[in-house]
Amino acid sequence: MEPEEILSSSLGTLYDYVHISHSSPGELFTYEHRSQDPSLPPLTVTVSVPDTQAENWSLQASSIWISALYVVDHISELGLPNAKRTGTSFPDTSPPLRLIELGAGAGLPSIVIAKRYPHISVVASDYPDADLIRTLRSNVARNGATHNCAVVPHAWGSDPSTSTSTLLPAADVVLAVDTLWDRALHGALLRTMCAALRRASGARAHVVAGLHTGRYAIEAFLRAAEAEGLVLVGGGGSTEREVGGGEGRREWDVERVAGDEDEDERERRRWVVWSVLKWADL
Repeated sequence: MEPEEILSSSLGTLYDYVHISHSSPGELFTYEHRSQDPSLPPLTVTVSVPDTQAENWSLQASSIWISALYVVDHISELGLPNAKRTGTSFPDTSPPLRLIELGAGAGLPSIVIAKRYPHISVVASDYPDADLIRTLRSNVARNGATHNCAVVPHAWGSDPSTSTSTLLPAADVVLAVDTLWDRALHGALLRTMCAALRRASGARAHVVAGLHTGRYAIEAFLRAAEAEGLVLVGGGGSTEREVGGGEGRREWDVERVAGDEDEDERERRRWVVWSVLKWADL
């Protein structure tokens, strides 16, 4: 290991630091998913961490982020149906539920979801960077998920119905994990999210972001989402979740930083914010 890697791996032990990102471009990352359903065996998924072309380094796609790990540890909270786990397809008159992940990166959540719910149609989407998309497709194939997990290159804000980046028909579930760090991209992300989310009362968008993103960046996105017709689901539509071995939960509060002098960088690393959005008028 390089000295920097040794130091990084020691932070959690020496200083109680939670790692917010894992692995490096080109490295393999192996994750073992243990379902809350005791009848299902552990599932091992191995992905290659993507690199991007030099001009797209700002995509932040070259890591496995803590929010992605939290999502795959809690996929039962996505509200996906448990029926037909055997992989048999729905009748032609009832198409399979469709889930789209935006900003999929290495594709860990999409692949785990596709493997655990073989009756669901999954789309793993990210920016049309050739190196990124090549790695994402390779990861889906490596884990034998190509039968129900498609990879779609898509630049947020562009027309989702174009032949090269079709995200339609619309999705019942849209998932966006650690995609809020750049406020300048919120508008484009929301345009794609709104275009991809089915106009149905039961459709949901799950947005999960680490607090390292910043409380005010998360709040800015939620306000922008409301302006686009998306609102938080009532009764805990946005909650702060403890990571790194903890199971604490608390209500989302953008002002918590102002009233808690102990929320330094180390404290922020211990939390992600999980927000569930729906159409306001349905």
